[in-house]
Amino acid sequence: MRAFLWGALAAAALPPVHLLPVLLFSVPALLRLTEEAPNWKRAAFIGWFYGFGLGMAGLYWITEPILTEAQTFWWLVPFAAPLLSAAVACYTVIPVLAARLVPAGLGRILVFAGAWLASNLAQQFLFTGFPWNFWGTDWAIPGVLGNIFLQPAATIGVYGLTLLTVLLSAMPLFGKRGLVILVFGVAAWGGYGYLRLQIPEQNTALKVALIQPDFQEPPDYSRPALIANWRRLLEMSHAALLNGAGAIIWPEAASPWLLASDPVARQQLAAVTGTTPVIAGSLRMVSPTDFRNSIVVTAGPQPPLATYDKWKLVPFGEYMPKWIPIKIIPSMVGRGFTPGTGPKTISNIPGVPPFGATICYEAIFTGQIINEHDRPDWIVNVTDDAWFGNTAGPRQHFADARLRAVEEGLPLVRNANSGISAVIDPFGRVVASMPLNYQGVLVANLPNPQPVTVYARWGLRIPFMLALTFVLLGLIYGNTRRLSNK
Repeated sequence: MRAFLWGALAAAALPPVHLLPVLLFSVPALLRLTEEAPNWKRAAFIGWFYGFGLGMAGLYWITEPILTEAQTFWWLVPFAAPLLSAAVACYTVIPVLAARLVPAGLGRILVFAGAWLASNLAQQFLFTGFPWNFWGTDWAIPGVLGNIFLQPAATIGVYGLTLLTVLLSAMPLFGKRGLVILVFGVAAWGGYGYLRLQIPEQNTALKVALIQPDFQEPPDYSRPALIANWRRLLEMSHAALLNGAGAIIWPEAASPWLLASDPVARQQLAAVTGTTPVIAGSLRMVSPTDFRNSIVVTAGPQPPLATYDKWKLVPFGEYMPKWIPIKIIPSMVGRGFTPGTGPKTISNIPGVPPFGATICYEAIFTGQIINEHDRPDWIVNVTDDAWFGNTAGPRQHFADARLRAVEEGLPLVRNANSGISAVIDPFGRVVASMPLNYQGVLVANLPNPQPVTVYARWGLRIPFMLALTFVLLGLIYGNTRRLSNK
């Protein structure tokens, strides 16, 4: 029970609370409980319960989509968050067991931090992947403070920030000496971030318009409702043009029509936007049994200039694993959507620099969101977080998007159906934004990209090497001390 409570307390460090000092109590408590465990089995239970508490407090919002259709799926409400948290908690067992390989002290901290990083890497890839709420995102604090502490992500990514967070959070175990290291470590981290931010904001001449229509979820698929949504998009797009927009962006699946294959819809859109490029979230039908969650780029009534299909689909929400005999989300098409082929750069759009397209959930996959062999000048992320209401979920998702901008050294334009929509520069600074549960149009200049970052160049090889290095250093140091004490 103590491990569960300490894990739940650690969730207060996550967005949107960002109460990072709780980790100075929670992480040492976990390591003390690990040391007190009489055997490996007990230690594994401690690690799992800590992760379970962290998940339950940090992922409670996962029940929100079910509540939108509670009359049908009410029976899932008590199970959704606990089952997901129970699965994610298994990853916390890894660093706890690894820490027991060496005696208490610096060696154990190094092994624990490296193994924590390794478990996060496993979380990104195993069982479809769910790299959510890594402790590096704790530093995506709104405003100047968050801007400063996100800067090392350009070199070491969210994984590196997580590693630093674990190491610094364990320093109270070393008493006064540890507190001195903590203060100097945070000061050095902040100083580096401050110096990196001395590069002023620089913008291109292109004005991008974010259309935040705030459509209800679950959708109303009656024809009058679809027509009303279409008119809202056209009216808001017209308002964007009046404000000088050179490109218009719609959120995920915003178009009520299959824009790629509906010439009438494209003609109606072109009657309002002319040849101004529209980067629209729209479902796409490749065949009667092949539906895609897509971005469709139009610039007039002719066929689309480009399309992009989401390749990281949400399990249970956008597709059903084959071993599940029922549909969890009733609005899904058949057994779900067909995934795309991977990250893609969309080029040759008149007046628009090449951009990397991402849809919703894809933005959480650090090191996997753009085609580094065809590097874009900016990133477009369209999403629909309205399913998750006014909870921590949309805010945690937004924190991840800010980190992707810093990691890649590219501006990121995020358009969400109900918010948070924003233009983010390559340093993670929010240039302009619209809040949750708001209907509006935001027009802002697109920031300039920065030169390719170290993390963009080397990607996930960096956290892999960091994890391996810290585990090996910890094992060598810890076992050397053990031998010297005999």
